Amino acid sequence: MTEISVGRAESFADPGRKVVEIGGIEIGVFKFRGAFTAFENICPHLGGPACQGVMLPRTVDDVTQDNVNLARTFSKTQHNVICPWHGMEFDITTGEHVTTKTLRLRKVEVRVDDGEVFVTVPDRRHQHIHASFTGERRRPGRDRSGDAPQA
Repeated sequence: MTEISVGRAESFADPGRKVVEIGGIEIGVFKFRGAFTAFENICPHLGGPACQGVMLPRTVDDVTQDNVNLARTFSKTQHNVICPWHGMEFDITTGEHVTTKTLRLRKVEVRVDDGEVFVTVPDRRHQHIHASFTGERRRPGRDRSGDAPQA
């Protein structure tokens, strides 16, 4: 695997991100509360550019013990990116979909050394693997039944 510099840590807003293309693979590099994470820029729903969507704090309902909703507020500890194709929301620190934990962005290794941010580029280009809203995954090159294609 190849490790590539994507810039100086101080060049990233907080919260913020950069989307870079390296060897045909797009990677979203995020900074939130001083920590860096990185994911392949492929939404598991339908293959959209998830890392390029709007970034917002997670919306949280303030609910009393007797289930009265007092108000909606923005989280101070969680930030999401929203895929521009269909609105799927992912936590920028974990890559997980906010409600369907089986849907997640593919993590890419990231590290900071002497103020420089590095990502480890995956060895191969991944084919898009789409998932339904239920989290069901299909393998590339196989039909919906899961059987291998006939030659």
